[in-house]
Amino acid sequence: MTTALHASMFNLRLLSSSFPISIYNTRCKIRAFCSKMSTDSSPKLTHSINLPARSGEPLQVLAAPGVSESDFRNAIESSLFQQWLKNIQTESGLLVNGDMSLKEVLIQGVDMFGKRVGFLKFKADIIDKETGSKVPGIVFARGPAVAVLILLDSEGKTYAVLTEQVRVPVGKLILELPAGMLDDDKGDVVGTAVREVEEETGIQLNLDDMVDLTSFLDSSTGCTVFPSPGGCDEGISLFLYRGNVSKETITQLQGKTTGLREHGELIKVHVVPYEKLWRSTADAKALMAIALYEMSKKEGLLPPLRS
Repeated sequence: MTTALHASMFNLRLLSSSFPISIYNTRCKIRAFCSKMSTDSSPKLTHSINLPARSGEPLQVLAAPGVSESDFRNAIESSLFQQWLKNIQTESGLLVNGDMSLKEVLIQGVDMFGKRVGFLKFKADIIDKETGSKVPGIVFARGPAVAVLILLDSEGKTYAVLTEQVRVPVGKLILELPAGMLDDDKGDVVGTAVREVEEETGIQLNLDDMVDLTSFLDSSTGCTVFPSPGGCDEGISLFLYRGNVSKETITQLQGKTTGLREHGELIKVHVVPYEKLWRSTADAKALMAIALYEMSKKEGLLPPLRS
């Protein structure tokens, strides 16, 4: 009898202790449901744009969850997004011949560099009318950039100047050409190239000695190169600089630490014999610059090297 009574009391305690937990779980589920209903019912940020190359309804631009109203507005007004809209309506643009249709654009992420948009990620719903299928439309927009192939002659040997930088996206240290993004509010390609070289290597270049290698490309290319057009809009202008220096200068450059620390730049300069350059780097900018340099030299397009 006592044992049975104790067992009943024990079961009663379990019931009484689990009952509040059950109520608590139910309340949590109700709160989560109400929160979801509130989120789902909140107005979505949208914007309409009339495109000359797009007949019919205006293009609808939407903001993904988590994109603030200010970021959404900055994204739409940014030169990155405006340039993309221009590109899809040019002679070789996606919308010109009518084979493709653009349904909508979803702004997914915005990274501000001070007061301007530095990086922009969005998804464009573009349909191939013949098949009715979507084409890949994820875009990482960062805008135009410049890079410089610096060749220094010293005691009958030619050297190339590279920078070693921490590149978080690939998780490695990369040897690459001195390069930088083009400020969208200036558009000074040559000036940006010279400034980036000075910041990253400490070398002061003469503007008159700069040769635009990408200018030798056919005009249909826009005289720019795209390292990864499947996902990024970045178009790079590649420049060449040639000069004569002493062996002491080569020694001083080797291993030199540079970069704007306030911008998080931790850079080490490397000087590589030019004939070994193509095997010394995985940087697409460097490899493209080598190809353009060698072909333009072969065809006699380069100006003579000033003494």
